[in-house]
Amino acid sequence: MAIEVLSPSAEEYLPLGLEEEKLCELLKKMLLCRRFEEKIEDLFLVEGLLYGPAHLYLGQEATGVGVIGALKEDDVILSHHRGHCHAIAKDIPLRRIMSELFGKRDGTCKGLSGSMHVAIDAGKGALYSSAIVGSNVPIGVGCAFALKHGENRLATSFFGDGAVTTGAFAEGLNMAAFLKVPLLLVCENNQYAMSFKTSRTISNSIAERALAYGIQTYSVDGNDVLAVYKATRCASDYIKDKKLPAFIEARSYRLKGHGVYDPAEYKPKGEAEEWNEKDPITLYKNRMLNEGIILNSFINELEEQVKAGIEDSIDYAQKSQVLSFEELCNLMGGR
Repeated sequence: MAIEVLSPSAEEYLPLGLEEEKLCELLKKMLLCRRFEEKIEDLFLVEGLLYGPAHLYLGQEATGVGVIGALKEDDVILSHHRGHCHAIAKDIPLRRIMSELFGKRDGTCKGLSGSMHVAIDAGKGALYSSAIVGSNVPIGVGCAFALKHGENRLATSFFGDGAVTTGAFAEGLNMAAFLKVPLLLVCENNQYAMSFKTSRTISNSIAERALAYGIQTYSVDGNDVLAVYKATRCASDYIKDKKLPAFIEARSYRLKGHGVYDPAEYKPKGEAEEWNEKDPITLYKNRMLNEGIILNSFINELEEQVKAGIEDSIDYAQKSQVLSFEELCNLMGGR
């Protein structure tokens, strides 16, 4: 049976490594993710400055920030097509993220890959990001297998609920269990696989699927950043102690459509509004205010810092250059 991880009490903060600075950092990164995504949507749909596909993470910030915030700095991650927040949580500079979205040479992939591959920066431990659903599960197994024979580090593969119906998921979990690799598998269950509700695509629970491979599994409220952080600490401690993989199912909600182009008219009336009542950032801000850890003035300062950082990244990206034909040719091996 999956272990349900509850939100930590204030008495658990210090044992979990949640000093005041860390608690504030989690809030800042969640706010940065939210405001960044809101601005990206605006740049696509209102200002018309960005083109192509982009898949927003609005409503899921507590999962990405909570998981990555609990990992060691030198642990590696493998992202997916909805990876802007993973890149931000992994401390990839905003200027590089935005430059990639604008198709500029200073982007994380030199402007050649765009939104769905933006969370790639080997120096920051972000090794892979792809639109191929479920692909980072077996690739994560390979990364973890390499780490198993080196330093005491772990790999983390993020994927959505839609990925658990793929062959790559089944093969990846089987190999992870068989090879006993230090891999953390994080299913971001945002309730939708494109336009289909999870209940229409999965015959049993996601946690049960992981348990079927003999993998230690944790379930958590993906809208509670401290619960996600705690679950990740529990899972990573298990991985490093037992030398085995672990699995987390974080239950959250995708507030927008599948991509910026999708108005999500298939969602039941009132569903998004109901989940808005469980907004992860509002819940966390209120908790920190009630516990006297922050003041409203601190939130206002954070909002100003975040806004300035995002505007700076846009200005930088717009002024940056695209790759020259010569550079592009060299990247392709001179062909």
